[in-house]
Amino acid sequence: MIRQPAVAGTFYPADATILRQTVKQLLRPSVASFATEALKALIVPHAGYVYSGPVAGYAYAQLVAHSETVRRVVLLGPTHRAPVRGMALPEANAFATPLGEVQIDQDAIRRLAGISQVVVYDAAHASEHSLEVQLPFLQSVLHDFTLVPLAVGDAKAKEVAGVLEVLWGGPETLIVISSDLSHYLPYDVARQVDNETVGRIMSGRQLTSFERACGALPINGLLLAAGRHKLTPKLVSQCNSGDTAGDRRSVVGYAAIEFLECHD
Repeated sequence: MIRQPAVAGTFYPADATILRQTVKQLLRPSVASFATEALKALIVPHAGYVYSGPVAGYAYAQLVAHSETVRRVVLLGPTHRAPVRGMALPEANAFATPLGEVQIDQDAIRRLAGISQVVVYDAAHASEHSLEVQLPFLQSVLHDFTLVPLAVGDAKAKEVAGVLEVLWGGPETLIVISSDLSHYLPYDVARQVDNETVGRIMSGRQLTSFERACGALPINGLLLAAGRHKLTPKLVSQCNSGDTAGDRRSVVGYAAIEFLECHD
């Protein structure tokens, strides 16, 4: 079974050539991390590319230096359309985009078997954009990788962190958390609210409201795991739709944050 693209042509170009060119233009390799720092996790926005693409591009530019190392991506995003208790895996064995297919990591799926907060529920993935929009970036940067796609519904931070711990692995495993920040606030209010939210994330403090980030639950799980593993967060880029392509009377906030394993 292959999960076909649901938002190609709306959130990002459906034509493979145009999509490839679009992603290439959005990547910003000049701000990539130093190779001495191991990139373990990213928080990346998931709106249409015209809105959040520049911030996502900065995020994935951090991955360029690790493109030969990363072989598995654990991708978590919130469910927007189908309610889920826990975290949902798809029945599909691959996800497709206009750039090709990404195989699901069957070994990782087997390792998650029996974990109570993980269910198999295709409906959570069928029309969900939060995971799909990340794939063309990953396909453009990484040379060869498998995917563990988890749609996060009603799950506690410790449940998310527990799943991340099972899949943590070494430098071959990258964790990507898909989340936007505030929604539909006036431009200046959104900047203040988003700055506070980013500040909480950077200091490892749990988010307390979906109004601050639609991906608050997977972010909170990552923050727990990052604290245990002593990861260092770095803000890569931040803006809102009023800075890119939207009306400043009502904006959506975006941030790219990397989490690094720093070696002496």
